[in-house]
Amino acid sequence: MQTMTEAPKRRALGKGLESLLPRVHAVAEPGSSESGEGRPREIPLAEIERSPFQTRTRFDEVQLAELAASIAATGVVQPILVRPLPHGHFQLIAGERRWLASQRAGKETIPAIVRQVSDEQAMEMTIVENLQRSDLNPMEQARAYDRLAREFQLTQEQMAKRTGKDRASVGNFLRLLKLPVEIQGQVEEGVLSFGHARALLPLEDPQTILKAAQKVTALSMSVRQTESYVQKMMNPETTSSEEPKAKVIDPNVREVQVQLQQALGLKVRIEDKKGRGRVIIEYGKLEEFDRLLEKLGG
Repeated sequence: MQTMTEAPKRRALGKGLESLLPRVHAVAEPGSSESGEGRPREIPLAEIERSPFQTRTRFDEVQLAELAASIAATGVVQPILVRPLPHGHFQLIAGERRWLASQRAGKETIPAIVRQVSDEQAMEMTIVENLQRSDLNPMEQARAYDRLAREFQLTQEQMAKRTGKDRASVGNFLRLLKLPVEIQGQVEEGVLSFGHARALLPLEDPQTILKAAQKVTALSMSVRQTESYVQKMMNPETTSSEEPKAKVIDPNVREVQVQLQQALGLKVRIEDKKGRGRVIIEYGKLEEFDRLLEKLGG
């Protein structure tokens, strides 16, 4: 069936969810002719409940409206994934956007695949499926990884394998949870990007981070500018000491320096302090050094 062929396009999703799906037969609806493993069936939208394990908190309203219009015109292309509940209803595991858009499109039913899974399996499948989507905001991803780590004692390496992500990326998302709640909210709302948030992390102190974030947003700093700004805040003495300082050279010393450079044909620097100092002659190759020795010897 064509609706079941999305896996080749999204290997991470297929690999992640398939490894979590138990090989059991779907529960067939009484009187339904579609009763086989992996076979979709039409389930009333009113009988489907939202997953309590859902980590996504925001949906793009424009994209949701577009999906609803598409479903109204052509129907749901890919079935959602649900599990049966004791009281006869079903609980979402994957496909909340399609479920919400179908409601907006005025649909009565939605194609769904039913799986018999435990609470723990349903939670992990929901979280992993969300993490494989590209439209989660950084804080939603951070909380999803954190929940996988807490609920299932997964390491960053294990979470990376389950979701098809890089281990370093998993660690970077988890670090966002160290930010003050106010900053996390700005990241979630898109006021600060993931890159800006990462750049602020080295400051550690919550109040310092808040003040820095205010300046970053007020001046519309880029991520690179934010990184430089944070480095200056962390190392004010080092930064100032590294700035070039204009040196005042005695006119007589400068004149002698110029005369020596003309005579030797090399760059000469005289460092003088109250009548004492040193003369530094720079050469770029051995031939210049040999000519210098000849001139000094003569």
